[in-house]
Order: sequence, then structure tokens, then C-alpha cells
Amino acid sequence: MDLIERIIKEGERRVAELEVCLSSGYAVTGRLKRREIHYASGSEHQGLSLRVIHEGRIGTSATSNPERWEECLDAAISSARLATPQNWKGLPGPGKFDHAPLNFDPAVIPDPGTARGLLEGLIEGAEAYPVEITSATAEVSQSSAVLANSSGIRYSERETMVSVGIEAIIGQSTGYEFDASCRMDIDPRKVGEKAAYLAYASQDGKDIKSDRYDVVLSPVALSQILGSVFVPALSGKNVHAGRSRLAGLLSQEVMDPSLSLIDDPLNPKGISRCRWDGEGTPARRIGFVEEGILSEFAYDLKTAYRYGKESTGSAVRGGHGGSPSIGVHVLSLDGPRCNVSEDEVVHVHDVVGAHTANPLSGDFSVELSNAFFMREGNVEFPVRKAMLSGNVFEMLMETAGLSRDERVIGSMVLPEIRLKNLALIGN
Repeated sequence: MDLIERIIKEGERRVAELEVCLSSGYAVTGRLKRREIHYASGSEHQGLSLRVIHEGRIGTSATSNPERWEECLDAAISSARLATPQNWKGLPGPGKFDHAPLNFDPAVIPDPGTARGLLEGLIEGAEAYPVEITSATAEVSQSSAVLANSSGIRYSERETMVSVGIEAIIGQSTGYEFDASCRMDIDPRKVGEKAAYLAYASQDGKDIKSDRYDVVLSPVALSQILGSVFVPALSGKNVHAGRSRLAGLLSQEVMDPSLSLIDDPLNPKGISRCRWDGEGTPARRIGFVEEGILSEFAYDLKTAYRYGKESTGSAVRGGHGGSPSIGVHVLSLDGPRCNVSEDEVVHVHDVVGAHTANPLSGDFSVELSNAFFMREGNVEFPVRKAMLSGNVFEMLMETAGLSRDERVIGSMVLPEIRLKNLALIGN
């Protein structure tokens, strides 16, 4: 805090407003090659991000060495001089919050023993099927961050994170699975077993004819498609810049009337919960889509001020010392729950190429990974090779229910979703 106060004192002498984000942390990482640990490391990180505002001009700079804060401040001020002035109504002041950590578990200890135990659990789980482990990773970390500004904000938070991932192979068939939590509640054996199952069950895949099918997307596949197309379309910046298919559709139906898309920063299932956003604005529940009706867009301060709106507390920071940008905190999809695998469906665990989707039109074409043709909840055969193509916005207009179980995927908490009459291109 002494460093932050020095930075703010110097910044106030030179510019109208200053924002400081200082982060630090420690992580232990272990990696497997086949069934042996071939890499292990302990790493510390620090990050300092500064944002200055003077006469409506905004400048930013960041460094991984906070001791060089004076150079970082100079760089931020220099970048502000080159910026185009915009309407600016000031950084937020302090609010009243419960400062108890939301994403911190004292049982998460970043030490070699913890990482080794997670890797051993992955190996044990993968032994449920006769597969080889190609690679696996386990990481345990603790971090802290302080957000402060010249308007009096002094917020601090602590976070822990545990993550594992493993890839298995048998013949030409592979399977990958992962999990992450801010608590020590991950079951690495379950993760290892799922990866091994995906590889084992995907053997001897059969061709599927090109036709229209009901398709069930796993939370993994759904998160990729939502994250590539629908979430960017909810950004106020994209809306006002003409880069969103949803521009001009507020209060209109943009999804199946049974579905709601909600960003709740206090969702207890999330691993990125928060009480304030990356700029210190109070974070709140945002009902982007309520029963199919588009209700809100996401705004940070810069975008809100530019277009005469209010911030929705949607600023997020990426990486250590990253600058704020529009994002989501804990995004969830809600609607009627049912057995999504009844009758005949093609179940898709993952997709390849979602990042190539057109974020403006919503058109996409992806390759299916670990896909299975199922009848009455049972796997009939693995699909050898197929492509799924269509339009994200159109396919979400007519759905057939969500699974009862949900899964955390990054900043999303998602169920499986059954989509009706989608075009699959077989081999």
C-alpha cells in the first residue's frame, strides 16, 4: 500500500485522475509426459497497470516490475497525450462492500506435494481404460490484487486457483479433459478417467451421413460457441461500433423464449466471482436475455461515458496487470431442464474452429471432436468425422431443453443444451 500511495500522490500532481492495479502471486506447476513428471516449477509474478485520465484523454501502461513505476507512469501520461479526447465523468469513488474473499481457500497451498498429488490422481483415473497418457498438467496458485484510484478507492482481494488437464490416446483416438476451482475440491481421478474414456470410446468411429440432426452440445462445446459469437455481441462497444448482430434489438426476441442468459457476479458456482469490477464499479446481476428477450448490453466506464450510458460493472482485467475491458464475470444459461439425450441425438463433447466463426453474422462451421451418436441415452457409435455448420443466433432461437447438471468453464457456468434440426456434414 505504501507503493500505491506514492504512485497516486505523484500521479495526482501530474494528471487529473489516476487508477492503479497492483497484483502478485505464486504458483507451482507440474507436467507429465506419459506417466512421469518431466517438468516442475515454482514461479512468482507481479504486475502493475496504470491508467491516467487528463482532459478527457486516457492513457495506459503496464509493467511486470512495479519498482519501475515511475517509468510506467511516464509512459501512461505519454500515451494519454496521443489519445483522442472523449467525454469522461470520472473514476468511481469507494463503496461499502463485504471485503471477505469470494475466491480464496486457505486449504489451497501452492507446494510441490499438492501438485504431485493432483498429477498422481490424474494417472490413477486414466488407468480405468487401456490408454496412454500423452501429457498432463496440474497447477496450484495463490494471488492477491489491489485496485486503487485518485477518487479514494482502495480495494484488495485474494484468490486461489487449482487446475488440472490431461490428454489420453489409444491408436488414433484422443481425449482431453480438464477442471479448475478456487477451492481444493477438484477430483483429479474423475478428470483422468473422463479423458481416458473419451479416447477409448472414440475408437473405430463410423461415418455419419450429411443430414439434419438434433445435437447436444456439452458445456465445453457450448462455451466455445457462446464465447466466440454471442458474448462479443453483448458488448456495448461492439454494439455502438456496428459490430454486433444484436444492435438495435433491445426488447426483442433473440433467443428461444424458454432461455435466459445472465451474468451474476455472486453466483456461488462461479470461480470468478466479484463484488466490484476491474474499475471499482459495483458489480451487479445483468439479465442480458430474459426469457428470450434482449434486455441489456455490457458497458465499462469508457464505453458508457462515450455513448451516454451507465456502466454495468462489466470491466474485467486479463492477465497480471492487464488493462480493463468489457467482459463477463459468471455467465450462466438458464431454462427448462430435462433429459437432453432421449430419442436420437448426436452428442458433441468439443468442437474445433469456433474461433473462426463470424462474430457479426453469427455464421460458423466447426469440426466435431469426441462426438457420439446416441439413442435413448446410450452411445450407439462414435462419429468418426463430421462438421457442424449454421448460425449461432438462429440455432439458439429453437432449442429443446437444458441438462440438469452444470459445469464451470472459465467465467461461465453452463449445462448441456439440445439444439434442434442442425445441419451436420458427414464424411
